[in-house]
Amino acid sequence: MTEHRSGFVTFVGRPNVGKSTLTNALVGEKVAITSEKPQTTRRAIRGILNRPAGQLVVVDTPGIHRPRTLLGQRLNDLVEQVLGDVDVIAFCAPATEKVGPGDRRIAESLDGYPRAKKVALVTKTDAATKDEVMERLLEVNALREDWAAVIPLSSVSGEQLDVLVDELLTLMPEGPALYPEGVVTDETVEDRVAEIIREAALEGVRDELPHSIAVTVEDISPREGRDDLTDVFANIVVERDSQKAIIIGRKGARLKDVGARARAQLEPLLGTRIYLALHVRVAKEWQRDPKQLGRLGF
Repeated sequence: MTEHRSGFVTFVGRPNVGKSTLTNALVGEKVAITSEKPQTTRRAIRGILNRPAGQLVVVDTPGIHRPRTLLGQRLNDLVEQVLGDVDVIAFCAPATEKVGPGDRRIAESLDGYPRAKKVALVTKTDAATKDEVMERLLEVNALREDWAAVIPLSSVSGEQLDVLVDELLTLMPEGPALYPEGVVTDETVEDRVAEIIREAALEGVRDELPHSIAVTVEDISPREGRDDLTDVFANIVVERDSQKAIIIGRKGARLKDVGARARAQLEPLLGTRIYLALHVRVAKEWQRDPKQLGRLGF
């Protein structure tokens, strides 16, 4: 009988190389929010994947970047902490872009985590030509000599995801499952609700505003006397009054749109219809203020 294997894998790479999309594709359910905006992921989110041969716990982390704020520094620290704890580190580079200095720096930094096995992934192959994929595989392969595997894949088309899962499981230590069958994430409902609202708020905002948006959930409770309706009260937190005006939009149109987009994802998650009350508030320069960061959970 083959041994059951289980362990932790994390994906690293520059912001926006497709780490959260890959996490969701592997788990088969949305556990991490995705956006075109860099630094969308702000926590170590665990997605859990069960196969007959074993269990993979995928830890989705923020992209590694040069921090400009205390929040940025804390996100980098979080990534470092995760990298020190996992069994496998999978470095991601998109097939659509040449390997650059940022990729090289991240690949070199993996020397600091000798315990973890290293795998290289060329992501977004669905959006690239065969020649681009081939070129990228050669570039990525040359970044380190100790890759256990180099795999091209697409989270969107699902191409090669099974190959990745099989490869990752063979690299994991033998051991029992770490989470019960049927659990897809260790995120709380409140955390998932807050993230879905933040994802909706990120849609269509420009420049620095994405970094300034945080979401806190005040309350989630069934409406009294109704089992088909849940009340959700949440705050969208920004850093300046001008940003508050942008989020609310003309005559409240943008905030209404954010609410509608969030509700569409919250209803399947909570299994009932949703009454969503969103309040926009300003916490001045929260990304740079240790007290505010603490209150917002960073």
